[in-house]
Order: sequence, then C-alpha cells, then structure tokens
Amino acid sequence: MNRQASDLLEPRTTQHHPLVSQPHRASALPHPPSAGERDVLRVLVVENEERAADTLVQALLRQGYDAESVATGGKALQGHHQADLILLDLDLPDLDGLEVCRGIRAVSDTPIITVTARGSELDRVLGLQAGSDDYMVKPYGFRELLARIEAVMRRSRPRQEIARTVDHGPLRIDATTREATLDGRQVDLTRKEFDLLHLLASQPGAVISRRQLMTQVWEDTWSQRGRTIDTHVSSLRGKLGSSSWIITVRGVGFRLGHP
Repeated sequence: MNRQASDLLEPRTTQHHPLVSQPHRASALPHPPSAGERDVLRVLVVENEERAADTLVQALLRQGYDAESVATGGKALQGHHQADLILLDLDLPDLDGLEVCRGIRAVSDTPIITVTARGSELDRVLGLQAGSDDYMVKPYGFRELLARIEAVMRRSRPRQEIARTVDHGPLRIDATTREATLDGRQVDLTRKEFDLLHLLASQPGAVISRRQLMTQVWEDTWSQRGRTIDTHVSSLRGKLGSSSWIITVRGVGFRLGHP
C-alpha cells in the first residue's frame, strides 16, 4: 500500500460523509444492519500485504462484519463462495487481480469492490469491465469504504451460485447428488471429472481457461501446464460418447459443446 495501513483506514476528521450529520466521530461511521435485521455480512479481503490485510480485517470486525483475508488469487477463487462481498486488490503474487475478478464473476454474482493502487482511468475501466461493482484507489478513507460497501450491497441482487442442476440437451448434471445422466442413463464419473463437467456446463458457450480449471477443479494455481486437464477431458469425451461434448479452444481452454 502507498501509506501505512493504519493511516489508510483512519477516518479523516476534516472530512465528513455528506449523508452524515452527527457530530461525533463514532456515530459518523456507517455501520451494517444488526444481526437481528439480517445475517452478518461476510467480507473476504483479498490482499497480499499481511499488515494491511490484518488492519482492514480488524477494522471491519469492529464495525460488525464477519471478515477474513486471503493473500493469493488462487485462494480467492477457491473461497469466494463463502463470502457476501469481496474486497479485491489487483496486485497479487500468483494471478493478476483482473483475472481473479473475471473468474469469480463467471460463476457468481457476489459483489466485488476493487481496492488497488492502480489509479489511472484505463485501470478503472478495465476493473469495471472485468466485473467489479465498484473501484477504489489506495489510499482511501475507511468511512468512504464503509459507505461504498453499503451502496454496493443495496444495489446487489440476491447471491446466485452455480446452478445445482444443469440441463444441456440430453445431458443433465445434478450437483446435489453429484450425478450426471445422458438420455436418462447415468454416466459413471470420477470426482474430478464431475467437477470439470459441472464447471463447463454451468457456463454454456463460455470458454473456461486452463488456469481457471486448474484453480477451481484442482485447487492448484502453481503447477506448470501438464496433461492433467487433457487426460480428464479425454476421459469425459469417451464416457459421454462424443468428442463434441467438450470443445478445445486452442491456446485458451475449453467450452461445453453439443453433438
């Protein structure tokens, strides 16, 4: 971060949120609804600088949020399903934050606020195009962050996870029972084959990158490109009876097809 983490999160006493008229600093901070009004909001902080992440998490906890942090894009892609809101830094050690944002947005409508030192107009445009609901440049005031969290949550629709049951022509995939059927007949799949097919089927027509498949199916962001994905794709094609079910997009990844 560009400033000390404590300075980053310290509300400025010379500025007041335009919607707040209370004279006391404590009352000037926006706060989430109480537990009696709604479930506690779960915030995932994606930040690789440990001190900054800890400071932000502690500040959010004091405001009544359920907050935790991860330091890599891979862990964000693995754990975002448990969050109601994501605060995403773009400068991560394993993946570019824009790629992480696209990966989350491809499978979930969980609100994302990008919080980064990248402050150019182009950076903002790229962040919003990648799927961010809001964009903040470091350093920022904590009161503004809280206000933006409330605004994003007001605008957001109810969370939509990957469909538990996906129908694609004669192919039916049920994530609850972890069963796949083709023309009513059960297809015997391994755990990874099922996860791979379900991820592809949840985004029909979309191309899923090899890196995203490795991250979300194998929970691995560090391995060099190998034959793991190709072996499973080949096995799936055989069990589904046609290579047209899974289309290879050269140099990118795979998408679900239809024989």
